[in-house]
Amino acid sequence: MSRQAVFEHLAGLLRPYAERHSIKTDTPTHLYLEECVSSAKPQMFAAVQEKASYVSFHLFPVYTKPELLADLSLELRARMQGKSCFNFKSVEQIPTEELKALLEAAHESLS
Repeated sequence: MSRQAVFEHLAGLLRPYAERHSIKTDTPTHLYLEECVSSAKPQMFAAVQEKASYVSFHLFPVYTKPELLADLSLELRARMQGKSCFNFKSVEQIPTEELKALLEAAHESLS
C-alpha cells in the first residue's frame, strides 16, 4: 500500500473539519488546518503530511489537553511519536473509528 493511499485516508478523516477550521495548506502531500480563533495567533488544529517512509497525523489539541488521550487504545498509542503525532505506514494500521472519535473530541474541546 502506498503512502499516498495512507495520506488520502487520513486526509479524508480531516477534511470534514475544514469547514470549521481554516485551511493553511492543502497539497497532495500536506493538509494543515488551523483553529479559528479571533483574538490570538492561529494555532494548528490538525495536519496530515506524507514523509519519506510514513504518513504523520498531527492533532495539536491532545498536546494541550492530554486528558483527551486517557482512553486511547494500545493500537493507536503504539503509533504515537511525541505528544501529538501519530505515524502510519499502511491504511490497515489506522484505527479509523477511534481516530474519528478522537478528532471530534479534540474539536469539541476547543469550544
